[in-house]
Amino acid sequence: MEKRSKVSKLKIFKKGSKTYYNSARFFKDDVKKDVITLYSFVRVADNLVDSIPQKINEFVEFRNETERALRSGNSENTIINDMVELSLRRGFKSDWIMSFLKSMEMDLYFRKYTKIEETVEYMYGSAEVIGLMMSRIMELPYQALFHARMLGRTMQFINFIRDIAEDISLGRQYIPQEDLERFGLNSLDYDETSAKRENFKALMRFEIERFREWNRFGEEGFAYIDSKNLLPVKVATDMYLWTAKKISEDPFVVYRKKVKPSKIRILADVLRIRVNSNRC
Repeated sequence: MEKRSKVSKLKIFKKGSKTYYNSARFFKDDVKKDVITLYSFVRVADNLVDSIPQKINEFVEFRNETERALRSGNSENTIINDMVELSLRRGFKSDWIMSFLKSMEMDLYFRKYTKIEETVEYMYGSAEVIGLMMSRIMELPYQALFHARMLGRTMQFINFIRDIAEDISLGRQYIPQEDLERFGLNSLDYDETSAKRENFKALMRFEIERFREWNRFGEEGFAYIDSKNLLPVKVATDMYLWTAKKISEDPFVVYRKKVKPSKIRILADVLRIRVNSNRC
């Protein structure tokens, strides 16, 4: 049973995120095992709210079962049970998991974000708490927590930029409406942005600079990560910076395809970092 559970979680993780999966392969074995548990739980919940049509009843059942399991300490659902065990063993704060599920639930009902504060509130549950959980998995000191939150936020935010077209198809808009209005746009629909190309390009430059500012805060936390676990964190960060660079060079690419690094690019970055580390 345990072997089947492990394979299932690995498949969920691999299917859910190429960048995270190919980066996480380089964590220390004990950390990698816990990262697989964390991200399989995250992907299952996320997939329920992102499916078309949304699996509302299944998500509510998943959320309620998680809440019960956090109180009782176990669940018959293997994904939830393993996540609760991880939470207890690594000392996650009690509200982190439920904050994540609260943000996932927002995707069922909350469609458009008006102000950046609303987007940031969503990102706390959807991404910053993941950074906090990762900090506990890697046994980082208290001083690293702010940076872990920022790194989680940056990765989520560049996904919002990358996934504009996909989110429109789901009826969602995470880029704050106040930002659109600042650059003279009414919406992110292609008909609107293609008619106001320079406005859209200016908006994207603005959002990418916001991403880069948050990312700088996140990278300051690298100083707290031991060398064996730093490699995959650096690689994932580099790939999101690469994504931001590609979109910055051609903002309208977000309407044509989902910008993602290839496995070869990820592995090349691993090699580059290792070579540079050996030179130091």
